[in-house]
Amino acid sequence: MKMHGSQLRASGDPYFAHPIQVAGILTDYKLDTATIVTALLHDVVEDTSATRDDIAALFGEEIAVLVEGVTKLSRLELQAEHTRQAENLRKFILAISKDVRVLLVKLADRLHNMRTLKYVKPEKRERISRETLEVYAPLGRSIGIHSIASELEELAFEHLNPTARTAIERRLEALKLEHGRATEIVAHEVEQVLSEAGIVARVFGRQKTPYSIWRKLQRKTVGFSSLSDIYGFRVIVPFEDDCYRALGVIHRAWPMVPERFKDFISTPKSNNYRSLHTTVVGPGGLRIEMQIRTEVMDRIAEDGVAAHWAYKNQSYGLDKEAMAAEGGRDPLQNLRHLVQVVEHGEGGEDWVEHAKLEMYLDQVFVFTPKGRLITLPRGGMALDFAYAVHTEVGDTAVGVKVNGELKPMRTALQNGDVVEIIRGSKREAPADWRSLTVTGRARSAIRRHIRGAEREEFLRLGRASLDQTVTKAGKALDQVSLKPVLEVLGIATEADLFEAIGRGRISPVKVAELLFPALMGKIKPAQQRKPIQDARARLFVRGGGLTPGVSVHFGACCTPLPGDRIVGILEPNKGLTVHTIDCQQLAEYADDDTVWQDLQWTPQAEQSALGIARLKATVRNGVGVLGQVTTLIGDAGGNIRNLNLSHRHQDFFDLNFDVEVEDAKHATMIMAALRTNPSVDTVERLKG
Repeated sequence: MKMHGSQLRASGDPYFAHPIQVAGILTDYKLDTATIVTALLHDVVEDTSATRDDIAALFGEEIAVLVEGVTKLSRLELQAEHTRQAENLRKFILAISKDVRVLLVKLADRLHNMRTLKYVKPEKRERISRETLEVYAPLGRSIGIHSIASELEELAFEHLNPTARTAIERRLEALKLEHGRATEIVAHEVEQVLSEAGIVARVFGRQKTPYSIWRKLQRKTVGFSSLSDIYGFRVIVPFEDDCYRALGVIHRAWPMVPERFKDFISTPKSNNYRSLHTTVVGPGGLRIEMQIRTEVMDRIAEDGVAAHWAYKNQSYGLDKEAMAAEGGRDPLQNLRHLVQVVEHGEGGEDWVEHAKLEMYLDQVFVFTPKGRLITLPRGGMALDFAYAVHTEVGDTAVGVKVNGELKPMRTALQNGDVVEIIRGSKREAPADWRSLTVTGRARSAIRRHIRGAEREEFLRLGRASLDQTVTKAGKALDQVSLKPVLEVLGIATEADLFEAIGRGRISPVKVAELLFPALMGKIKPAQQRKPIQDARARLFVRGGGLTPGVSVHFGACCTPLPGDRIVGILEPNKGLTVHTIDCQQLAEYADDDTVWQDLQWTPQAEQSALGIARLKATVRNGVGVLGQVTTLIGDAGGNIRNLNLSHRHQDFFDLNFDVEVEDAKHATMIMAALRTNPSVDTVERLKG
């Protein structure tokens, strides 16, 4: 209070109210004194005349080190510029990996800032919210602090997509009116069934958050009304054995929904989350999701690393041994994995995406031939497994055996698979192998091998883009020196300039105007996005099979989009046909590995392509419904190129859309937006 004095926050409150609130958040988790004091002092070095030495003199070296760590992170708040964001995220992860308490203070700091974000200028809200959703919430989940991560996601979602959030909240309110009483009845009935079997249990219903529903709508084909776990039930029992006993009683009482059972007690998630998950057709015919766990598991599920602060040897702090014993895993290992991604990276904007990939936790559990458990993100393939075992294994991988059988490298691994990597002597990963990975570690390692070749491609792309822009303005690039432009932009060489243009960091129009000042404001930007067509195929895809003279076609069956994982099928007299990895047409080639070619999108495709997504929606018949659906597509930035309507039932009709989109992620966003509409029953993207 002395140092912050009369400083005010954007809300008009005294500034010292903020560190007090941050400390208050952390006291709820019963953290140690040093962490709480750091929370109180976390902004004084940054925002007042106090120094690190002042902190050390008054409060000791431990707190000075922690305050210094948080201060450095505050100075690294991620900027809008992509390259600066990459470098700052690199430093950020290195800093938090040294002492997890720095991250805990920073998460609490961000949580309070998000709670008061409405007082910040609108132009800053989106950047702060996106950073929260992409960096802070995943970091919170990676160390298991679900309670903070979940609130951060909700607050960010509120600012980033208020329309979708409002639509979901309205649907939840309607469901509450319809099923509100039913949840109490179900909870009581489950508790009674367990009690009759001699199991003491606490059962309560819970509602999914709007953001978690939004993410599920992005992943699933079905609409809002078909999601079975909007209401779930948590069953809390005294001991681990009781979890399995309760599971047996519940499965005997109500039919289990196939393929919906997961055992995270015997194989905990990497953030130490432990629980049994099952879905049953419960009382009244409702599909209900059950989470069965002990009190300790429940506390760890909510508080993660923060649940393990305890007295040990007369001192109070993080008990790492107890943390490992209670979950069998060390969640701080997740931060160490991120550090590996940092060490593999060589700068550059895609490194940020690699780190973000590493922070998400939808997982499969596979084993080495010796029985070592390896955790991978869902969709992980052989190369992801190889790099998870060791960088050396990934660098020398040439093939894979899954459950003793030779399989293609593109095979998605499933829970329980035993995976053996076949290694060669050559340390070289082909460039097109990036399409065979989903983890940040694998991608950043492969990236090292292809950085040089990719730089050359961006150079050519940037030079051509600038030449095209200048030529359209009636000038010639070879008539002028680029040296003045390099000085103005602070760029060292012409090659660096062309690369920056190719990567989209600098506009070719801006460079052309610097070269020819008389053209200022007169140059029209070149068309940014080009339709994906067979005639331009070599601009958009690269990799195996793209030899001179071979014609390249995009499969009309699955209409691949940038962002899709793609493969090529090479057939005599037909050339190379590009398919999405999950195209149904690929089944007929499953037994002939000789025709498969691994492909990937070029940077030009990822930056400047326009593709067609074929969407099929089943919609309830009603006045104005078609208008609502087309408006949702337009609001999400999609351009409808073709629309086909057919009635399949008196109450429903099918809509087939061809929608112009930028990439697969854009198509997913449009489908999620459609699923928020009460009249939309299902939406799917047609592939084959």
